[in-house]
Amino acid sequence: MRAFSSFISAVILGLAMLTNAAGAETRLVMVEEQGCVWCERWLAEIGPIYPKTSEGKVAPLRRVDLADPLPEDIKFSGSLRFTPTFVLVIDGVEVNRIEGYPGEDFFWGLLDRMLMEAKVDMEVSG
Repeated sequence: MRAFSSFISAVILGLAMLTNAAGAETRLVMVEEQGCVWCERWLAEIGPIYPKTSEGKVAPLRRVDLADPLPEDIKFSGSLRFTPTFVLVIDGVEVNRIEGYPGEDFFWGLLDRMLMEAKVDMEVSG
C-alpha cells in the first residue's frame, strides 16, 4: 500500500509540474549596451524577424541595458559582463544563456538548443 501511495504522490507531483511548465512565462532577455557593435548587428539581422518566428512567439524578447540597474523580477545565475548576452528566463529565473552574437546561423541553432534543453513547448497557436 505504501508503494502505491508513493506512486500516486509522484503522479500528482508530475502533473502539477506539467501544469506549471505549460503556463510558465518564458522570455529571451537581450542584455545590451550603447555602442555595442554586435548588439547592433543582432538588431539588424535578427531583430526585425525575431517576433515573427516560433522562437519569438514562445520566448518574446525583452531588452535590458547593461548600464541600467538589473531588473528585480529576474534572477540571473551569474554576472553579466558581455554584450550582447541572451538569457533564457522561465518564470523570472535564468535557465541558460548565450554570451555574444555568433552570427545569424549559429544564433538560431544555439537558441533552439536552449529552448529544447529547457523543454519549452514550441507549439504556437494562432
